[in-house]
Amino acid sequence: MARRTYDLNPLWRSTVGFDRLFDLLDETQHRTEDTYPPYNIERIGEDRYQISLALAGFSPDEIAVTAEQNVLTVEGRKSDKDQHEYLYQGISARPFKRQFNLAYYVQVRAVTFDNGLLRVELVREIPEAMKPRRIAINGGASAGQITQRAA
Repeated sequence: MARRTYDLNPLWRSTVGFDRLFDLLDETQHRTEDTYPPYNIERIGEDRYQISLALAGFSPDEIAVTAEQNVLTVEGRKSDKDQHEYLYQGISARPFKRQFNLAYYVQVRAVTFDNGLLRVELVREIPEAMKPRRIAINGGASAGQITQRAA
């Protein structure tokens, strides 16, 4: 399969305020995908999502979950307190850092760890000021006249 790269410069010249979107597109073109740890992203409602990461062998105190500026980061590092002599080690214990880009107004609602699965519940909560609203039309004013009301 041929790998294609796209030139986004024409879009930069004709758009305003889409910087983050173009940065994400550019970043995905140059990223080599690491598949560890495996994860699922699912929609569990109209504005609710859940990310599940398979973290067998990790304990909750070896995992850090942070959310800042529309990026959710999950990091894991095994503590070296237990030294084992493995004859075969099939369960990975390597450190990892997995990042998820979140859309605007998506917030982390809860994080749970159960039976080796880390679940991050997300919800999109659009502020009232950003929701569509109906604007009343005043009657009786002529087409060219704007009326102002004293506050």
